[in-house]
Amino acid sequence: MSASQYRFEPLGDHERVSFSCGVSELDDYLRYRASQDAKRKVAAPFVMVDQARRIFGYYTLSAYGVRVAELPADVARKLPKYPLIPATLLGRLAVSRECHGQKLGTLLLMDALYRSWRSSAQVASVGVVAEAIDEAARRFYLHHQFISLLEHPRKLFLSMRTIELAFKQGGK
Repeated sequence: MSASQYRFEPLGDHERVSFSCGVSELDDYLRYRASQDAKRKVAAPFVMVDQARRIFGYYTLSAYGVRVAELPADVARKLPKYPLIPATLLGRLAVSRECHGQKLGTLLLMDALYRSWRSSAQVASVGVVAEAIDEAARRFYLHHQFISLLEHPRKLFLSMRTIELAFKQGGK
């Protein structure tokens, strides 16, 4: 399948039981908790689907507050000295096991970053914080220019300025 055969949409009445990424925590979240989080406005889950609306991946976005002290010095010095700075949390990201190795994780990430960048014009966000579930996920985010937060190496940050430059230069 090519990238154009997929679309991204908010989680709705999609069939979720058959989704499996190989990480039970991520599978169970989509199957049992994602719709409740959406209803409660705790997280906004988005799914990547084909024409038949079959889920091939998903991610979640939420509002987040990051402590300036957690950020690397070169990033922190450009920010106001507030206790918390608004950011967007990319809490979960998963690709169906049958699609591993097809770069769909990058497609999901790009959609999440684009959506985060567009919404930052209306709801302030200095960047995206991703929570890597394991070392492989951490390497994935580092490969995409995220930097580790000082006190939490599995929490990574990508500035909204970097995201903006990427989309303005390359388009979506």
